[in-house]
Order: sequence, then structure tokens, then C-alpha cells
Amino acid sequence: MSLNAIKNITEAEETAKSAKADALAEVKRLIEQTEAAGREAIAAALSSAEEGNLNMMREIDVKAGEYSSELESHTDNKRAAMRARAEARFGEAARIIVERIVSG
Repeated sequence: MSLNAIKNITEAEETAKSAKADALAEVKRLIEQTEAAGREAIAAALSSAEEGNLNMMREIDVKAGEYSSELESHTDNKRAAMRARAEARFGEAARIIVERIVSG
């Protein structure tokens, strides 16, 4: 093999090593970029999910308050109706008791 051929082969090997090193460095840089972008995407998704969760909890609190008010109003109405029936029957009950005591 001639000296010129050996020199060409050596230069080609050096060029290949350099290209391989450059490619490896580029791959590492791309991996770091991709990982950073992935971390940012995950952080954004978590933030969005937390915000959505807070909004949902606020809506639930509002609806629970509305339901509680409605239930309280319904209960008050039932209590008033039961009290009115009891008061209406109180006179009759008192009359029966007096009648039994007097008749006794």
C-alpha cells in the first residue's frame, strides 16, 4: 500500500471519528432538549389539571350550598306543616283528656 493511500485512509478514519463525535454530541443535545420539553409539558399539564380541579371544587361548593339551602327550606316547610297539624290536633286532644277526666 502506498504512503498516499495510508494517509487517505487515516484521514478518512479521523473524519469518521470526528463526524461520529459530532453526531453523538448532537444526539445528547437533542435528548436534553426533548427531556426539558417533556418536563415543561408535564408541569403545564399538572398546572392545568390543578386549576381545573380547583374550578370544579368551586362549582361543587356552589351547588352544595344551593342544595343545602333548598333542603333547609324544604325541611322548614315540612316542620311548619307538622307543627300546624299538631297545633290543630292539640285542642281536640285536650278536649278528649278533659272529657275522660270529668267522665272518669
